[in-house]
Amino acid sequence: MQKDINIFIELVEQLLLEEKSQPVAKPIPTSDLYNQLDLSLNENGLIDDDLKNILKDIIKSTPKTASKSFFNQLFGGRIGKAALGDLLAVMFNNSMYTYKVAGPHVGIEKQVIHNICELAGYSKNSDGTLAPGGSMSNMMALTMARDYKNGSIRTHGLNRLMTLYTSKESHYSISKNAALTGIGRNQVRHVNTNNKGELLAEHLGELVQKDINDGYEPFFVNATAGTTVLGAFDDIEAISKVCKKHKLWLHVDGAYCGGVIFSKTYKQLIKGLELSDSFSVNAHKMLGTPLSCSIIVTQHKAQLHHSFSNEADYLYQTDSDDFNLGKTSLQCGRRNDALKLWTLWKSIGTNGLEKIVDKQFEMADIARTYINNHKDYTLHSFDDSISICFSYKDIAAKEICTALYENSKLMVGFGKFNNQEFVRMVTINSVLEKEDILAFFETLESYVSSTLLNISAS
Repeated sequence: MQKDINIFIELVEQLLLEEKSQPVAKPIPTSDLYNQLDLSLNENGLIDDDLKNILKDIIKSTPKTASKSFFNQLFGGRIGKAALGDLLAVMFNNSMYTYKVAGPHVGIEKQVIHNICELAGYSKNSDGTLAPGGSMSNMMALTMARDYKNGSIRTHGLNRLMTLYTSKESHYSISKNAALTGIGRNQVRHVNTNNKGELLAEHLGELVQKDINDGYEPFFVNATAGTTVLGAFDDIEAISKVCKKHKLWLHVDGAYCGGVIFSKTYKQLIKGLELSDSFSVNAHKMLGTPLSCSIIVTQHKAQLHHSFSNEADYLYQTDSDDFNLGKTSLQCGRRNDALKLWTLWKSIGTNGLEKIVDKQFEMADIARTYINNHKDYTLHSFDDSISICFSYKDIAAKEICTALYENSKLMVGFGKFNNQEFVRMVTINSVLEKEDILAFFETLESYVSSTLLNISAS
């Protein structure tokens, strides 16, 4: 084992060097992947040096999500104490379903959940769990809402058409989860949004009333704290009034930007969160932990147990249900995803997490200021968002982003809202500083000027 740890350390040092010398890896075309890298699995194994050399080749070609040129997805960067927790979790190799096999790590997860509930403004009777990603957190919320509305579904299945509601700008997992949970995609109602991508509570009320009149059974509303493209925050207080009137479960999908619960300055963006029935947040996004660390909490502790518990004498042999976390989980075997957040939180405190969150808004402000001060740019997003959406010199966003990626300059994506396509730069990467934001624009401008415009001219 010690020998493998030494190899690991050598490979990590190689990765750190690559992140500095080649922050955007040269992508291998999918048509040539198996020719350029030896990914084959054979009858006979390799000696350590041969394996190590192949892994070094893989390191060179792997996208560098912790580099200062990564603006592409809703995560990025690397925080040492969080990575430490994740590496320890791998070495411990505990499964989180029972106290017997997880020991103090159950207490670690329960402490994280308790503090998240407190920050969300939830009651002492709240609880939660960790799920394998934001999509699964949303599915757990939907499942609890379904069972809360009709307690017999767990045993008898659906016996009438149920409807759920989400904005047109919400995450795609809502429709996918409707299919997976037996509700059906056709029973998903997409609510109109305003020009910032925020769900319109008035239209929500109209859709709910129409479904009631037509004989459907409305049960679930999904509000979003940080829409995937523009980073908009739905008005939870206005939505909750509709939910209260019609007795609907209100879930707040904070996978992207739910981390604002840690910020005194930006917590107002989710004002009314305490009125919701469930809330999810991805610590691997705003809080900078390694993938994945997805948390869902609910005001209805009993419903969490009712929807996901199942007796298994061969598994639950000691201790109470409160410490046997498999009773409230979507999974049975489950890795310890709480430890990475706990080591980070323990090391820098709640105040330190607040600084991590606030810095992302600071970086976004720097980017917006730059765009607004340069006439070749058009800004499509707004304040209080860490998604900076813009156009440059009327060049197609897809063309810019693809060229920057294929030529190993920057990793940045594009998005669309109201049929307008634009570059979507996100400042969630935990290692970014002001100079990195300015370097982003300098790289983009330089590349467009020297390459794209010359190609267009020819």
